[in-house]
Amino acid sequence: MPEHAVVIELRGVDKSFGRQKVLDQIDIVIPEAKTTVIVGASGQGKSVLLKHMLGLIRADRGEVLVLGRDIARMSNRELRDTRTRFGVLFQGAALLDSITVFDNVALPLRERTRLTESEIRKRVREKLELMNLVDVDEKYPAQLSGGMKKRVGLARALILEPKIVFLDEPTTGLDVKMSKEIYRLIHTTQERLGFTAVIVSHDVPKIFKLADYIALMAASRIQGCLPPVEFQLSDNPYIRDFVQETMGEIYTSGERVT
Repeated sequence: MPEHAVVIELRGVDKSFGRQKVLDQIDIVIPEAKTTVIVGASGQGKSVLLKHMLGLIRADRGEVLVLGRDIARMSNRELRDTRTRFGVLFQGAALLDSITVFDNVALPLRERTRLTESEIRKRVREKLELMNLVDVDEKYPAQLSGGMKKRVGLARALILEPKIVFLDEPTTGLDVKMSKEIYRLIHTTQERLGFTAVIVSHDVPKIFKLADYIALMAASRIQGCLPPVEFQLSDNPYIRDFVQETMGEIYTSGERVT
């Protein structure tokens, strides 16, 4: 992996639920201002891995270093302060149905800052415009399409201008056209704002175009974290099988790679 500043690093992380071992000696480095995509079959522990990075689950063993500090050793206040540097887009966007789009996006600002209402309004409008959302401020989530809900969720994830953005299956439930639009927005906003993106996705191979690095979760371990081309050509048997199952034959510049 190229030498970039490291924003998240897991070292020897284990996690079991009862007799089921979900994470086994997990080692992974998430570089700054890059997009790392975590892939793997269902039930391999991708979301559990993400929750460790967010500090929602504590490891049985090992270290989860976020911005250079072990998240398990942080006080509650330190953890809250660290999370102000996170943005999160959940699978279902997790919008509150009882409040408007504007209030959904404004919520983190009202909870975590002392901005005036005029400053909040300005920031919310900026983020909604960034998501190509106009005239939706006073609408409620039930009045939005699935794609619009995702974009509102992404606007809310970015409202605090976070250093790290976590996206859990950002295109679940969307058609091909809208999935491409969400990927385009993630890419353009990441380039513009410079945040580090960590994405859990099953949407292979389309997600490869967005990724700087791809990490495969299989057999409770990270089998490799590689740039897309190196990932597709890896001789790791787990990666090779995953690529074959999800992509079939591989072509580069129009020619088959053998």
